[in-house]
Amino acid sequence: MTVTRPARLTGAALCAVLALNCAGWILKDLAALGSPVDLAWHWAGDSHLPVRGRPATSLVDAVLLVASAAAAVAALRSRHAASALAATGTVTLALRLPGLWEPDSGALLTALVELALAAALVVTAAVGRCPAAATREPLPGRPRTGPAVAAGALLATGALVLTLWELYWAAELPLEATVDRFTGGRSIMKAALAPPPAWLSLTLVALYGTGAVSAFLRARHSRAVGLLAGAFLAAGGLAAVARTTRYELVGHFADLPAYGRLTVLTAFFGLLGGLAVLVLLAGRGAPAGAPGPRPPAGMPAPAPPYPPPPGW
Repeated sequence: MTVTRPARLTGAALCAVLALNCAGWILKDLAALGSPVDLAWHWAGDSHLPVRGRPATSLVDAVLLVASAAAAVAALRSRHAASALAATGTVTLALRLPGLWEPDSGALLTALVELALAAALVVTAAVGRCPAAATREPLPGRPRTGPAVAAGALLATGALVLTLWELYWAAELPLEATVDRFTGGRSIMKAALAPPPAWLSLTLVALYGTGAVSAFLRARHSRAVGLLAGAFLAAGGLAAVARTTRYELVGHFADLPAYGRLTVLTAFFGLLGGLAVLVLLAGRGAPAGAPGPRPPAGMPAPAPPYPPPPGW
């Protein structure tokens, strides 16, 4: 399936507005924190930084900014950007939905605007599609088998690891705290635009799982979904590695309890696994139409077409 030119332009415009909205909030937090380094540490999870007022953004906003900008560029450059537009819109819908019950008026308004933009993006990607045969456009190549299977295995592992951590927290924390991790209750300290931690985990598990299945099937849309999943996996891993390094957990790995060791291992898996997924799926895919098998030696040549063309 390809995307019509009006749908591509509409999708690019919607993605650009989403990216600009994220950029505006990021600049607001940058002014409050004072330096890009402090903002980066805030995104990494350092809650002890001096800040005037409650921060608005989180690492999710940075990834959504990059994803929206990349989808806008893809829509302008390629007729096969429907999967990129749909994936970006769907993930934005899922991550901004908890903002509807956010008491902060600015965050609530942002959630309403971005939910409307994301829904319009998904509709545009669905309605603006047309068969590739109608435009005589070649189909996009599927990812090659080896890289696709490897990327799918990494994303499936990421989904499993995240699920196990959520089950661990559900068993360790009181019921009220577990519910707050889904709803963003008073016991949870988070940025105004950030989704609750368990809600974020649930969304990422769905994203990683979808990316893994599409990669195993070598679906044509697996590159767009897998790259988005890999970006979230790598970004979360980078933030976790930065935290463990700052708190000197890596240097004292042998002295850590089992919980601490698993935390460090999960951080490095997220960073390295996410980067590997990006590399594996960003490579050139298999040709859309591979030539058929050649006849074995000794077999007669195929019969000429009838009627034979001149010069046969």
